[in-house]
Amino acid sequence: MQDRKIAIIDLGSNSTRLVIEKLHSNETYTEILRVKEDTRLSQNMGRNLILQEEPMARTIKVLQKYRQKIEDYEVSEVYAITTAAVRSAKNQAEFLERVKDEAKISFRVLTGQEEAHYDFLGVREALPDVLNGVILDTGGASVELIPFKNGQALAEVSVPFGAVNLSERYHLADTIDAANIEQANVDIQAAYRQLHFIDACQNLPVILLGGANRSLAKMAEEKELVYHPKALHGFMMPANQVGEIFHQIAQMSRTEREHLAGLEKNRADIIISGLLPVLNLISVLNAPPGNFFRIWCP
Repeated sequence: MQDRKIAIIDLGSNSTRLVIEKLHSNETYTEILRVKEDTRLSQNMGRNLILQEEPMARTIKVLQKYRQKIEDYEVSEVYAITTAAVRSAKNQAEFLERVKDEAKISFRVLTGQEEAHYDFLGVREALPDVLNGVILDTGGASVELIPFKNGQALAEVSVPFGAVNLSERYHLADTIDAANIEQANVDIQAAYRQLHFIDACQNLPVILLGGANRSLAKMAEEKELVYHPKALHGFMMPANQVGEIFHQIAQMSRTEREHLAGLEKNRADIIISGLLPVLNLISVLNAPPGNFFRIWCP
């Protein structure tokens, strides 16, 4: 088998990523290109679940750039997948047809279970020695939860809230009203407690994926709260530090958050909402304050 190049496009609710890999005949691979742009496709979808014109146009423009890169690198195969925003959109078909016409890319829409399953496979590959835990992938419009014991998934589920739609629903972008945070906490915990596996996963460590959780790791690193064992693919951090960081940034204005060490400026409006899923998962799992959880940063 000859070497060949493949491209993978991940069209998420908040960002769009392109990776180009060279696959070698000996079954190894070399990464050639990795790029990401914050397209925020799920912006202003609202409860009507309609993709809006400005985010769609913005996303298509980025996809056109990615198409050009794919051609420049003479890629032979393209694998394009999309997740929660497109999955839930009532105008999904119209949007995907526009993408196909204008960017020459055909997307496969992952189900929530498929998205969770791929999260599980990635974590098991990256952290093979971690046999028990709960994976939480926080995206822009959904979170995926995968509890596992003895290396086997107990469930693979997707819940339809994430950093972008929580920020919009509970008005968490600018100056934060404590009552809005409290209502979001009540609703998120209610959704978690409906999941059949929660009672069986008490006190398990949590493994985090997604942009908001990477930001959490970076902010913790700036505060020197993160533990870096050399053999671990990711970070380790005590559960109680999540609340400490969250309550600190919840007191800040959006402008102050934009200048916070470790936080990307373009996440300042969704970082409060982006941390709510992990904050509330720790609560419903009754994680002891000193219990370490891991942040995997693929």
